[in-house]
Amino acid sequence: MPELSNPKRTTRTRRQFIQTATAAAAILSSTACRTVSSTRANSRINLGVIGIGPRCRTVLDGMLPWDDVRCVAIADVQASRRSQGKQKVDDFYGNTDCVLYHDFRDLLAREDIDAVLIATGDRWHSSASILAAEAGKDVYSEKPCGITIDACQKLETAILKQGRVFQAGTQRRSILNFQKAIEIARSGKLGKIHTMHASIYEPVLQNTWLPAEPQPEPEVCDWNMWLGPAAWRPFNQQYVNGRWRREWDFDSGGALLDWGAHTLDLCQAANNADDTMPVEYEPHDDKIICRYANGVKLVLDFLKTPFGDRSPHYITRLGTCPVRFVGDEGWVETGDSGEIVVNPSSRYQELVGNLERVNGLGVSSHARDFFDAIRSRGTTRANATVMRRSHIACHAAAISWILGRTLRIDPNTDTFINDSDANGLRSRPDRDWMI
Repeated sequence: MPELSNPKRTTRTRRQFIQTATAAAAILSSTACRTVSSTRANSRINLGVIGIGPRCRTVLDGMLPWDDVRCVAIADVQASRRSQGKQKVDDFYGNTDCVLYHDFRDLLAREDIDAVLIATGDRWHSSASILAAEAGKDVYSEKPCGITIDACQKLETAILKQGRVFQAGTQRRSILNFQKAIEIARSGKLGKIHTMHASIYEPVLQNTWLPAEPQPEPEVCDWNMWLGPAAWRPFNQQYVNGRWRREWDFDSGGALLDWGAHTLDLCQAANNADDTMPVEYEPHDDKIICRYANGVKLVLDFLKTPFGDRSPHYITRLGTCPVRFVGDEGWVETGDSGEIVVNPSSRYQELVGNLERVNGLGVSSHARDFFDAIRSRGTTRANATVMRRSHIACHAAAISWILGRTLRIDPNTDTFINDSDANGLRSRPDRDWMI
């Protein structure tokens, strides 16, 4: 099937698009939107994909097998990725039905699409999610869901205003070993939890302009759409191939959120803190110490590489994204290997039992939680408010590290107390990318 795109896209003005999107949002919002969702409660969920790189293809492995879900369309700014995505989806279903778009706005205009998986680069997550919500779609967004504090706030506001189901791609919330470790921490069986450890990449500050290269035709790689709301810079193929990671204009918090969006989020759950966040952030050479209003200390431990140079707080065999919850009477630790370690070890059977080990990278359970919420019009484990709290805590930690000083934040307003420099880093100017 040929790719579909709007032949008038190049002459469509920003004003026209905003007018169209606003009208569509008005029609689909509130009661009307909920009515559409309820009438589809027993029918198939039609899924669209926005951005289909390597991570997206992994996420689709956890979504495609569900019988009540059908991926019907893919949008990506790169022709090669569009074709790879179509082949993956069509091969799975044994047909050629998946429709391709190079501009995701055309995908959002389809009334038959109920939900979208957004797996672009970080720079696009919040903007694409907001446009999807305004178009009446439920949203599963890969993390980090917002590249700044302001973006996370705006995303939560849009999801709640439009009455959409939202799932952040922090899939460890739905994985058995992490859920069990959180349950143990909350149960009081370790005594009062006083310290939590979350592993993160060592942050970086990098903004390197690679040499300008000839810009490809938009149908091959739409550079304007690839950049999206990020600051303009000349095209270089290395960015498109993945070199955008850890670049300040394209990444989140000096890469702190790459793991922090997962590991700090798990600590939020263990501390029963999904309605708040740490109020103080103190940077050090090898860690950032965060403190909650209830006195619990959260240590963000820097790991120089994903698989080496472990902090001494962690047992290396537990895999990526390890966390540890420490109480007066012992501790529990787990990671992506699926294994759980407790101290004292004599309490393992009592605390853990015969738990099945599941790799922390799988998304099947998390995807099912999203699809079930679409049907029930309920909430997800990693809903927009949960996302906002944990993501903003990560951003606050990153800003304390950037400025090299202790910061305090008001968790009700997400603003820093008596620090104009820090508050100046809560947002970034968005480039006007619409054509």
